[in-house]
Amino acid sequence: MLKTLLTAGLLLSLPTLAVAADITGVPKIHDGDQLMIGSVKIRLGGIDAPSTDQLCLNTKGERWTCGVAARDELIKHAGNKSWTCHARSVDRRGRTIARCEVDGEDIQKWMVSNGWALAFTRISHDYEPDEKAARAAKAGMWQGAFIAPWDWRVRNKKTTVLGAVKPPEGAKAILLASASGPVAPSPDCTIKGNVNRSGECIFHQPTSRWYAKIEMKISKGTRWFCSVEEAEAAGCRETRR
Repeated sequence: MLKTLLTAGLLLSLPTLAVAADITGVPKIHDGDQLMIGSVKIRLGGIDAPSTDQLCLNTKGERWTCGVAARDELIKHAGNKSWTCHARSVDRRGRTIARCEVDGEDIQKWMVSNGWALAFTRISHDYEPDEKAARAAKAGMWQGAFIAPWDWRVRNKKTTVLGAVKPPEGAKAILLASASGPVAPSPDCTIKGNVNRSGECIFHQPTSRWYAKIEMKISKGTRWFCSVEEAEAAGCRETRR
């Protein structure tokens, strides 16, 4: 009898588990591929978008914050709508890797097709055709010059400069830098990151003791972060005081 009851209970629970695999709701968008729905941190799978601190060059060879633009375009397109995200896995940072859709539209496909993200081919080849179309149309980041987000995060100096515009001399140094001037690139990006004497990256939230004393200068290797998760993903740890 007990075995029968347990089996019945398990069977009754299966539909609930299946439904729980999908995460639905209006998101809070942190950048072009990271968001939260409720308390669930989500990373859009199969694509890689620029961080809000990443710089690109526009059609005139001028610097612009393409990472902020990518996030803002996503917010404009679908930020106030209800999303359905199909969970695939959970990464080591506790983020749910998911494929998300809005009104039946694949959000990752939209981001790549409009030039605000690249196909992350180390994980998936699903969006390669969309990236080729965006490059041909000179959409989003492809209108100017930029480096791949995965190379930017690790400051890969051997990376290829991508885009439609022939970059000016010294462009790679500009593109490998960040938008970290004295003012945060966005009101949502107020966490400060700096490098200590040992070469270790440390991040400071506004409540940190040393927060006000840290000067934000690109030449000093500082940068702004929009979340603790972003800072940790960049290899930084939180200050101990």
